[in-house]
Amino acid sequence: MADDWWRKAVVYQIYPRSFQDSTGNGSGDLRGISRRLGHVADLGVDAVWLSPIYPSPMRDMGYDVSNHRDIDPMFGNLKDFDALIAEAHRLGLRVILDQVLSHTAIDHPFFAESRQSRGNPKSDWFVWADGKPDGTPPNNWQAIFGGPAWEWEPKRRQYYFHNFLTEQPDLNFHNPEVRVWAADTLRFWMNRGVDGFRLDTANFYVHDAELRDNPLDERAMARPTLRTYDMQFPEFSKNRPEALEVMAELRAAVEPMGGVLIGEIGESHHPIERLADYTAPGRLHMGYHPEMMGATFTAAHFRDQIERYYALNPDGVPSWAFSNHDVPRHVTRWASHATDPESFAKLCAALLLSLPGSVCLYQGEELGLPVPPLSFDELVDPEGLRFWPENPGRDGARTPMPWEAEASQAGFSTAPKTWLPVKPVHRDLAVDRQADAPDSVLSFYRILLAWRQTLPAIGGMQVEFLDLDEPLLGFRTGGLLCLFNLGCGEVTVTIPDALKADHVQYAVTKEGRCHLGPNGFLLARLIT
Repeated sequence: MADDWWRKAVVYQIYPRSFQDSTGNGSGDLRGISRRLGHVADLGVDAVWLSPIYPSPMRDMGYDVSNHRDIDPMFGNLKDFDALIAEAHRLGLRVILDQVLSHTAIDHPFFAESRQSRGNPKSDWFVWADGKPDGTPPNNWQAIFGGPAWEWEPKRRQYYFHNFLTEQPDLNFHNPEVRVWAADTLRFWMNRGVDGFRLDTANFYVHDAELRDNPLDERAMARPTLRTYDMQFPEFSKNRPEALEVMAELRAAVEPMGGVLIGEIGESHHPIERLADYTAPGRLHMGYHPEMMGATFTAAHFRDQIERYYALNPDGVPSWAFSNHDVPRHVTRWASHATDPESFAKLCAALLLSLPGSVCLYQGEELGLPVPPLSFDELVDPEGLRFWPENPGRDGARTPMPWEAEASQAGFSTAPKTWLPVKPVHRDLAVDRQADAPDSVLSFYRILLAWRQTLPAIGGMQVEFLDLDEPLLGFRTGGLLCLFNLGCGEVTVTIPDALKADHVQYAVTKEGRCHLGPNGFLLARLIT
């Protein structure tokens, strides 16, 4: 396989707790994933990304790690992991592990030692600071999950910094020992056969050493924010230039072993610029930001994201995505633009899979799964529990995968109760109901992924956008003409006469014109 496979890769994200339960305890595990990898391979993707599987108290569903070099018993053990790697490679799938290096769980042995005193070997592995003379925190930084980003530790008589939950202290990447440990952790998993890593919150790794206050976020808001975090421009609590040095060091650690790094760049201020910075030569192989996973669904928005990225980093590789475990599923998030759920799911697939660069699909996306209704008593996500009902949290994107419509828990588990519920709306879209239906969303994803594989240059193709009015998006790339009607009305556009349509939905071409019905699209090859 080519060393630069990642330039046009399609990566399939698996949320392990919700993919397949092999033990009957209501929660997914590694053996369950191994059992279902055939489904992923049949889709035609290049790699799987596993969300965290490390030992964890699960306060943030595994993104609070207490041991970065082992497997949580909930998911199995290292032997099960090795078997999963072997099965994935047998099926031609690479394996990307989620790595949470910016912080640990409060239960991590490193933090347990660090908090004891100011002079122990791990004392400077986390971000500690004295309070102000009046006892208040060192500065005004706020945490993602609400409230100040500082917590008082009586043993040290100091505050520690946490970007997320109070129980998720941030590691100190100004400390060279922490950087060495992070690189060695990646090598540990590479030696077990892992092909690369998704770096959680990559732009959060480094804080301002001077602990300067963040300035006010002066952007106009449609309504008051729920989170104090959103009231600031996080200029000093993250996005520090030293983080780019860390990315280069981590790449240097894994690249000789054939490893690839995908970075999550969580940023609403200048997100495209940050993505371009982090994927510049010698840093992350590819990266993504959340701008295509928000509420905006317009031709202008998609064009702006793509054009501006390549203008800033013409040789970079973005990883485009519409959904993941942190956001509502896109068929629900953008439902107001849909004529019917199935056609809309196909439109989104056609748009995403025709983009140059890398693409990430989230489990269940290939089924057109919506966000199911959940009540407060069914939630486990700390974000939803904190901000309900205005923000119901992330559980709606994390419910179990439906495999067999009529089976117990839709084939996910034999347990009478699963960690998140299986809802009827998902049973109706189960894999077994779609697998052999030629017009299903699942069948369309398989067809389109096979088509994408016939476009060897898609990893580095330039995009030329057509100047079209909303809601029509159109571009030429690598000998293709791609047109998408993002609205619920009908549109007609002039097109070249010499083309061969590969895939269409509600599209009719005749005499140099293309008529697109609601949510229609045309993917065609230009004949020269």
